Amino acid sequence: MAEIQTRILSLQQPPPVAAPPVPAKEPQPVTAFAEQLRKAVEQPRTTARLDGRGIPVDLAGFGNGRIPADALSRVGDTRHLLWDPAARSLTALIEAARADGVTIGVNSGYRSYDEQAHLVRTKGLYSRGGLAARPGTSEHGWGMAADLHLNRQALSWMRQNAGAYGFVENVPRESWHWAYKPSL
Repeated sequence: MAEIQTRILSLQQPPPVAAPPVPAKEPQPVTAFAEQLRKAVEQPRTTARLDGRGIPVDLAGFGNGRIPADALSRVGDTRHLLWDPAARSLTALIEAARADGVTIGVNSGYRSYDEQAHLVRTKGLYSRGGLAARPGTSEHGWGMAADLHLNRQALSWMRQNAGAYGFVENVPRESWHWAYKPSL
């Protein structure tokens, strides 16, 4: 009964009066903090650090060959992706070579685990005379290696200059394979 009386009383009270609208504020000038925040958000999301095994700290949690595309960066104007510091460095390397009259192309960069497994099936394991690393162990799976299109002049240029950009030729029998090994 008490509940019914409470409901009746609530229906007899006048509706609440709406508050007057708040006037729109004029746009505020961008503060120094806001500008710094904007710049920080636009920065690549990488610390450019490697762990004790030489794996990018920012990518280690994903696993070799399991890195989402938004955690990688594009190499120049190509469709190929690498770990952001490697992508930026390879882009700078390609531009420097171009300034010296040398053309360096990119044939591949990051490889998913499935792509690595496919390469083993089609090209064979490196340890057995083939051209592919065991899936889950490839430098490509960390976005730290690129297979480059190099003519004789470009290969010579790479051997003379790639170290300045953090790239090394580290796979025997594969003069096209260049890995990013920064001295961080």
